[in-house]
Amino acid sequence: MNSRTLKIFFSGIAGSGVSAIASFLSDKGHIIAGSDRAFDRESSHPLKEVFQSMGITIVPQNGGGIDDTFDFVVFSTAVEPGQPEILKAKAIGVTIKTRPEYLAEIATSFTAIAVSGTSGKSTTAGLLAFLMSRLGLNPNFIGGGRVKQFKSYVNPGNFLTGSSEYFVIEVCESDGTVVNYKPQYSIILNLSLDHHPVEKTAEMFKSLIKNTSEKVLINADDENLRRIISSDAVTFSINNPSRYRADTIGYKPFSTEFSLHETRFCLSIPGKHNLYNALSCIALLSEIGMPLNNIADVLPEFLGIERRFDIHLNDGERLVIDDYAHNPHKISSLMETVKHLRDSICYIFQPHGFSPTRLMNHEYINTFAKNLRDSDHLILLPIFYAGGTADKDISSHDLKNGIKANGKSAEVVEDRKDILKMLHEYHACVIFGARDETLSDFAKKIAEILSHK
Repeated sequence: MNSRTLKIFFSGIAGSGVSAIASFLSDKGHIIAGSDRAFDRESSHPLKEVFQSMGITIVPQNGGGIDDTFDFVVFSTAVEPGQPEILKAKAIGVTIKTRPEYLAEIATSFTAIAVSGTSGKSTTAGLLAFLMSRLGLNPNFIGGGRVKQFKSYVNPGNFLTGSSEYFVIEVCESDGTVVNYKPQYSIILNLSLDHHPVEKTAEMFKSLIKNTSEKVLINADDENLRRIISSDAVTFSINNPSRYRADTIGYKPFSTEFSLHETRFCLSIPGKHNLYNALSCIALLSEIGMPLNNIADVLPEFLGIERRFDIHLNDGERLVIDDYAHNPHKISSLMETVKHLRDSICYIFQPHGFSPTRLMNHEYINTFAKNLRDSDHLILLPIFYAGGTADKDISSHDLKNGIKANGKSAEVVEDRKDILKMLHEYHACVIFGARDETLSDFAKKIAEILSHK
């Protein structure tokens, strides 16, 4: 990284990826300022208070906070081209960079470990950074999810500044910029429909493989990844032969036990999907020389990522879980895990964005039709809209109609307050969806009401 102190402005600083970079650079001693429409709407936003505790200056998102004293301005990809801060930066000639462009630039100064895949990136990157930290490897880390054990009043939980050259980063295919990274190590967890058709994402992952200078670690059980796997890839798996294949697996309601190369492991977060995430981390650490016994000693300590299977209530009868699941693969993994916990579950899902919902409409319907039991019920909230331009030619009613046509129980509830009035019908609720932080607050409210039933 640049050795001199930089002055950088971040537009859209509250976003998961942008907030991590801004916090990381502030902790490295650079001068950081930023803005976000979320802070304009909510002056007491908790993340705003964390930033201010770190010494980051927060200003209104109106262009007034940018001047020619900044070395450059970094924009979230969610910030529209006509937004005042983009116009101001262009008008005064300040260098403009996008978040993924700048993250790729930062990574060139380190031994980068890129974590990719259409599902599980945040958990895996956070788990890997946590394990490396506990094992004394002192990693640097920028992720998209908040690691529970990293959180403090001066850390949102999505970054670490370490003393080593290791740099764990979450790289996303959603905006196509995964092809810009040139890491030493890459983990590719899976490949399914999310922001793009599978074929398009596969081409991006091929570029990442080509750009990786040391080792690529790939899930050998993923059918789509097997089509692009290279002969020298390091593989991990549960079912198919691989270099790191788990066996004698015991799936428990809230944890998983397994063996790998005669070493016994315990993972304190549940589900087959999280076992794959853990295997990728163990494989990477083993490949850089860490003994399996050492990894097994610290693996049970990991408590997970915020809004990834967050349990707000579990008293043996009543259960409330909050999760970030938002694409068909993530939703299927979530439902497969929780259906073993209760005989009847009320699922509350908020689709994320009009374009993603339009792209994944049929897959959403098929996923719910496959995973909803006759005893389950699905409540769909209106599609989450974060602002900006979007064709609103699809709604949650389209999903509901398709799911009901498959004989499953589903409805659309426009106002969350109406759901709170329905809770007497349910003992177990799972709330899920991406980007909207208020879903977590909603889950807490549901837990509070159910705990007094």
